[in-house]
Amino acid sequence: MTSEVETPPTDSAPTTGARPTKTALHTLGVISLVVLAGLAGLVVTGVRARSAAVETLARSAQDGAALRVSVVHPMLAGDQEDLVLPANIQAYAETPIYARTHGYLKRWYFDIGSHVGKGDLLAEIETPEVDQQLAQARADLKSLQANLELARTTADRWNGLLARHAVSKQETDQAVSDFSAKQAAVDASMANVRRLEELQGYEKVYAPFEGVITARQTDVGALIDAGSSPRELFHLATTRKLRVFVAVPEVSAGSVRNGAPVKLTSDQFPNKTFQGVLVRNSNSIDPASRTLNVEVDIDNSAGELLPGSYAFVHLRVPGSTKAWEIPSSALLFRAEGLRVAVVRGAQAELVPISIGRDFGARVEVNSGLRPDDEVILSPSDSLVTGTPVQIAKAARK
Repeated sequence: MTSEVETPPTDSAPTTGARPTKTALHTLGVISLVVLAGLAGLVVTGVRARSAAVETLARSAQDGAALRVSVVHPMLAGDQEDLVLPANIQAYAETPIYARTHGYLKRWYFDIGSHVGKGDLLAEIETPEVDQQLAQARADLKSLQANLELARTTADRWNGLLARHAVSKQETDQAVSDFSAKQAAVDASMANVRRLEELQGYEKVYAPFEGVITARQTDVGALIDAGSSPRELFHLATTRKLRVFVAVPEVSAGSVRNGAPVKLTSDQFPNKTFQGVLVRNSNSIDPASRTLNVEVDIDNSAGELLPGSYAFVHLRVPGSTKAWEIPSSALLFRAEGLRVAVVRGAQAELVPISIGRDFGARVEVNSGLRPDDEVILSPSDSLVTGTPVQIAKAARK
């Protein structure tokens, strides 16, 4: 009988439910730490991103609440200032042309825009009534002249007879008086003939001076009435030389000097400057506007400037070295007085000022500003002290 011997198990054969070794546990721990570290990093990154987003949103909200403004620094006034004032351009000479006789317009020779010389024929008028009156007056004159010759002969005859004592002195005086009366009647008739001839001469309308026809108010066949309310036929203006009238503020009136050169600009020619001369001023301040009326003459031989246009006159006036200048658009007119808005501590502050001379686009500030002040340009009428502001643009001095 053979006996069976049991063989013990070897180490190479795994056993179900065996515990993990130390190496496996170490590896598992490392992997767990890596996973936890990654999760912690994701959490931190998310928190930081959210915090940055909140800060950005808060900053955007703050920027949106602040009023964006443009600012400029006050500029020290110089020795000479360019005073820019609005002005009106007028023709050097202009006049309406009326008829001096009754009738109908027969023909006109020049229309609007036409250049005419002195003495040019502008129009002709038919005057049938005046022509008939003149013919009658001339006939009456001839009749009176014939009676005058008879009266002269009679007076001479009676004077001769009186010298021989053939007639009485009374009869001679009557003959001489009749001659004198007829002489006066002839003189009156001649004056009437000359008057009608003058009226007939007005049938032709001439230009009184060289210029341009700016208006024509009549046409062929129109009734011409030279009565108390005559109708204008043409309007004539001289444009080779122009008058420019400008109102200078009272504060700068003392700087006006006749004969001083003046520059003129127009919006019609933005890149061109015209030269003129200050020829005269009114030597008195208008009590209504507190300004001095000044006339500047401009040579317009090229015909570029037009009468009735709007322009700007540039006058050089002495400056004040103790004053500051700011744009006129920075001024705020409030019930409590004149103010400007300045930026101080990211807020607007309304500062009271006193101004000197007004140069049009700029004004002179005598007190209330510092050289480092940031003056807000074109502030809103609703702007008050304490309004949050943000400087969008700093204008050049």
